[in-house]
Amino acid sequence: MLKPQIEKKAKLVEELHEKAARARMTVLADFSGLKVADLTLLRRQVREAEGELKVAKNTLLRRAATGDTILAPLSDRMTGPNAVALGFGDPVNLAKLLVKFAQDKPQFFKIKVGVLEGQVLSAAEVEALSKLPGREVLLAQVLGTLQSVPQGLVNVLAGVIRNLMNVLEAIKEKKGGPAPEEG
Repeated sequence: MLKPQIEKKAKLVEELHEKAARARMTVLADFSGLKVADLTLLRRQVREAEGELKVAKNTLLRRAATGDTILAPLSDRMTGPNAVALGFGDPVNLAKLLVKFAQDKPQFFKIKVGVLEGQVLSAAEVEALSKLPGREVLLAQVLGTLQSVPQGLVNVLAGVIRNLMNVLEAIKEKKGGPAPEEG
């Protein structure tokens, strides 16, 4: 009778390990006291942010944290009830979502620690990450900066030509060139 349970747990560990190997970011959070409806809502929101929220026993999480997965640095911090948010897309979006949820439910959901592409982040650093603009906004800012350089060059060159024209016009008037037409 134990064999199906062992196979189920082994499959869960393998699934967690595979997903952790693909993840760019992970966040470990305490979810004690959180209602099932709230947890379901959070799972849906995390999925929309290109992530996945998993709840498993710490022993299974530690087994999945072997090797060079993103879970490996968190294995010593896996105590108490833990939810693991794995982010496959923009890490800032996932951080914003989790920090907002933690602020909405501070007594039930607390961010413990995170890992972003191999670097361990404290709860405060995850919160700081959430305050950054998203990837699209950063790309737009970079594009705006890149466009401003050529625009500035065009304005400088146009100013040089305009000044040259003003100097030539002044020389023409000084030498007594044709009088401007009077209207």
